[in-house]
Amino acid sequence: MSDVFFLAFLAALYPSLLAATTVMLMLPHPKRLLLGYLLGAAMTSVTLGLVIVFAFRHSGLVKTTQTTLGPDADIVLGCLALAIAVVLGSGRDQRLVERRRERKAEKGPKGPPRWQQALGRGSARTTFVVGALLTLPGATYITALYRISDENLADPVTVAVVLAFNVIMLMLLEIPLLAYTIAPDWTPKAVERFKLKLRERGRTWAVRVAAALGLLMIARGLITLLV
Repeated sequence: MSDVFFLAFLAALYPSLLAATTVMLMLPHPKRLLLGYLLGAAMTSVTLGLVIVFAFRHSGLVKTTQTTLGPDADIVLGCLALAIAVVLGSGRDQRLVERRRERKAEKGPKGPPRWQQALGRGSARTTFVVGALLTLPGATYITALYRISDENLADPVTVAVVLAFNVIMLMLLEIPLLAYTIAPDWTPKAVERFKLKLRERGRTWAVRVAAALGLLMIARGLITLLV
């Protein structure tokens, strides 16, 4: 079950969620906007998650995919995490970023995506709709739902696990929302400090986390295969 919550933390790092949170924090009344987005995202994610996890359980699909989602998947995901660490550590991703910037410069100025423009209007109702539309289950969430189905938990426990997964997955929204509620004066300053630290040391943090997670997942996969 621990791997399910590891996947929840992994799902919390989705670029679209991080970008949306950052945009809303920069707008007036961020608390209201964050709450709207959170409610929309939770509605979509929890509803579809429960539908999918119970569909997997009753379809028998989980049994046919146990091997795919077992230790082999841990090793593959671990190798992927190590590859990400190597790419970030070597700076090779910067070349890709520069190429994209050059292509964008050749094509001329281009506005932000429509969902970012919608967030920029500053309406809680709009953020609710954007959150509901952008929080469709991704590969990480689907994998976690497979794992939950494989546990054969009682229905109330399954619902509780899916809810807990979503609480973790949406923590990028929940943490600043809670902070704005408890400490509205201190939070904007803390956000600016965090952004500064992220710009200065974000790459180093990402390399270390990716390498550590990769090694742990590969080790767990190998131990499971050998035992």
